[in-house]
Amino acid sequence: MQVRLSAYWTDPGGTVRSPGETVDVDAVTLARLEEQGMVENPDGQTATDTGTSTSTTTDPQKIGPGPGTPPEKIGPGPGAPPEDDTTN
Repeated sequence: MQVRLSAYWTDPGGTVRSPGETVDVDAVTLARLEEQGMVENPDGQTATDTGTSTSTTTDPQKIGPGPGTPPEKIGPGPGAPPEDDTTN
């Protein structure tokens, strides 16, 4: 989605972006930028309701396993490292 920066920001590619510049970011990056106060928002609007989104889907973005997922299916996947040994 497109957002306007309110401060200097170095994107993941190493390019320094200036305040006032509009950049295309994913939802995770947007959340980080908003948390740091680096995104301009029109009065009373969040970055997600400014009408500048380039998404073509009308489905909301979903994060997490969802309410119908059994508890045994929630957690790290099979490729996760082993849990820490805390018995010492």
